[in-house]
Amino acid sequence: MTARQLIGLLVDPDGFQGWDEPPAGPPADPGYRASLDRARARTGLDEAVLTGAGLVGGRPVALVASEFGFLGGSIGVATAERITRAVERATAERLPLLALPVSGGTRMQEGSSAFLCMLRITAAVQAHRAAGLPYLTYLRNPTMGGVFASWGTLGQLVFAEPGARLGFLGPRVYEELRGVELPPDVQRAETLAGRGLVDAVVPPEDLRELVRRTLAVLATTAPAPGRADTAGTSTPDPSPAPDGAAEHPDAWDSVRRTRRPDRPGTRELLRHTAEELVLLDAPGGRGGALVRALAVLGGRPVLVVGQQRQTPEHERPFTAADLRAVRRTARVAEQLGLPLVTVVDTAGAELSAQAELDGIAVEIAHCLTTLLALRTPVLAVLLGQGSGGGALALLPADRVLAAGHAWLAPLPPEGASAIVHRDGGHAAELARSQGIGAGHLAEVGLVDEVVEERPDAADEPEAFCARLGRAVGAALGGLAALPEPDRLAARALRHRRLGDLR
Repeated sequence: MTARQLIGLLVDPDGFQGWDEPPAGPPADPGYRASLDRARARTGLDEAVLTGAGLVGGRPVALVASEFGFLGGSIGVATAERITRAVERATAERLPLLALPVSGGTRMQEGSSAFLCMLRITAAVQAHRAAGLPYLTYLRNPTMGGVFASWGTLGQLVFAEPGARLGFLGPRVYEELRGVELPPDVQRAETLAGRGLVDAVVPPEDLRELVRRTLAVLATTAPAPGRADTAGTSTPDPSPAPDGAAEHPDAWDSVRRTRRPDRPGTRELLRHTAEELVLLDAPGGRGGALVRALAVLGGRPVLVVGQQRQTPEHERPFTAADLRAVRRTARVAEQLGLPLVTVVDTAGAELSAQAELDGIAVEIAHCLTTLLALRTPVLAVLLGQGSGGGALALLPADRVLAAGHAWLAPLPPEGASAIVHRDGGHAAELARSQGIGAGHLAEVGLVDEVVEERPDAADEPEAFCARLGRAVGAALGGLAALPEPDRLAARALRHRRLGDLR
């Protein structure tokens, strides 16, 4: 698909306005000059990129689209200048920017001069992101070399064409330099999506709708402080203050209820409660342990990262790659100025030799520090199972909501029993003695509000999700009303006191 064809597929009819000016004079080298002339005659373009602005679903967006037919979409000095000017103009006009690279990388005929221009483009992209503006990229087949290693993969959201070859070094060059062939699937879009390096693999014909919905979420104006009941979300009745003598559900009964296969998980919660929803699932990642989404909850645009519940029938180990994706999502939320909502529902992080080699414990530690330092509001929802470091990694927050039967423990009760009693037969006893239930977690300062289950979420999924959605909307409204310095100071004090009985 040419650059013009892809732009025509994306923008509203007659909605594209080009920004390009003719490039500077021809190069001195006659062979290179002849190559440029042939590329111009073949494509009808004067360079390897088209830039401009258009409307997607009525919303303005700046576009940078590479043309592979023009010297393999390679980036020379003139190409880089055109891209840089487009990014700078998008920043000045406060437009979201959609980059559509397809390129073999740096233009070899221009050598180091062209190579260094990747810094020029990257600096412009960084300034655009620093201005709090959306930068989205759609990696086409192929996107390689310096383009992949700079502005091609710097999108807050990175989408890719199915089957696209994406990577740092082309297979022919790899074989020449290393003497062996590169495994064929290493640089495929689907492989990168499975490792959390691409947010979604999207056919070109579906890209317009994805971009339209993404822009719709990002363009949503949050309700004014104190108006968290916008879009049909009403403020719930305040929960009573935690009382050490209050009746709490039996902890072992709660553990068993959260393991029911029909209990609603993160995806179900979002589908029942979001006013707008863009699930960032990718083939290969679908059905995995992590859910990432752009959504409008309680009238507010948010980024959501959550664990999809694990059952005996559906094993979903929470991996080091998942934890890296959590951190990336948190950073994107901060760049876009959006609240981050984390949803905890896991039987635990992956337990394997490979997980140890992948540094899963280190990734948990980095998740904790990332969320604790995040300047944007963070709301955590303890939805069901909360086992081990995999659960803890998503819990640093300004406020925590919990489902009535949700629980948090260093290990599943069976594992705790194996440590204390050298067998798993005392799991129920350990669950009851460790204070793992939502009510007890409120007493030690983790949970701010417990959302009732009647009798449990699996028996009333829609009603439960609606109640939890109202609580999420109210909590987001309360966090939005706090000045940032006050909110960050309260977060620091909150975590200083965690674990003390109130």
